Amino acid sequence: MIDFRSDTLTKPTKPMLAAMYDAPLGDDVFGEDPSINTLEQYAATLFGMEAAIFCASGTMTNQIGIRCHTQPGDEVICDQLSHIYLYEGGGIASNSGASVRLIQGDRGRIRAEQVKAAINNEDIHKPVSTLVALENTANRGGGSCYDFTDIQSIKEICSTNGLKLHLDGARLFNALVAKNETPKQYGEVFDSISICLSKGLGAPVGSLLLGKKDYIKKARRVRKVFGGGMRQAGMLAAAGQFALEHQVERLKQDHDHAQLIANALAKKDFVGDMLPVETNIILFEVSGRFTAPSLVAALKEKGIATIAMTPTQVRIVLHLDITEIMVEQTISVIESL
Repeated sequence: MIDFRSDTLTKPTKPMLAAMYDAPLGDDVFGEDPSINTLEQYAATLFGMEAAIFCASGTMTNQIGIRCHTQPGDEVICDQLSHIYLYEGGGIASNSGASVRLIQGDRGRIRAEQVKAAINNEDIHKPVSTLVALENTANRGGGSCYDFTDIQSIKEICSTNGLKLHLDGARLFNALVAKNETPKQYGEVFDSISICLSKGLGAPVGSLLLGKKDYIKKARRVRKVFGGGMRQAGMLAAAGQFALEHQVERLKQDHDHAQLIANALAKKDFVGDMLPVETNIILFEVSGRFTAPSLVAALKEKGIATIAMTPTQVRIVLHLDITEIMVEQTISVIESL
């Protein structure tokens, strides 16, 4: 089966497994796991930020990040398609006691003027606007990327109005590669950044939350409350370290493969609107002789796994376990439908 359901399906490469096997271990709750300490320092330095904390998942780093920026009764401003709103189990409400102000952006991306209009000022009838959260790339936006100048404009609005700015960077490195940007650019703008190591970067488990030292100190307490304190987790950290050092630039191959498959899909009469393919995600409408579920089923019969995101939309995600030969086979199958 050629599996395009998600880039979370990646398996560790043999060199990554070797790095995991050789990782020195300690008790991370005591701050004594050298592999985790190395990863956290490496990531913080990479982004030009003061500190980082290693966690089990991107949902955990996002939820800890939001909890550390807000008080119960506060409000988080984000796009209506945001992962933190749609796919994290109502965590903003249950973990932080905060409400959400949703913005209808463009493919998961919001603009500075929309943020400004959404901020609640001194009206005691409304929750206090405390945090703006962006997602880059935006999953439900088809892997869309922000223009960095738009992020800078949003940061200016946040600074002027006393709001913090958080980034759900689950696929941030895809955006960095696609836009030829650097981690330090993002470290200079955001108050906190969540990055996943277990998607296109290929680590089996793990995400990082980055911010100032006092913020990450608070995050460690919240992680403990969430049940996220890990012990000898250095093997997982070593995988993440390997991913950051060796598997970032290769993301461009996933982007190129996605474009090839998108080009083949665009020629088919059952493919409707397709979101622009900027990175490793293809998201398209299905019409005519297929529905989204029936197209997924037809592809599965031919050895290709995809996912129906809605009754009318199918998603295909490229990742490091998809080879050039698999891409050619997939295009051949699409052409045969």
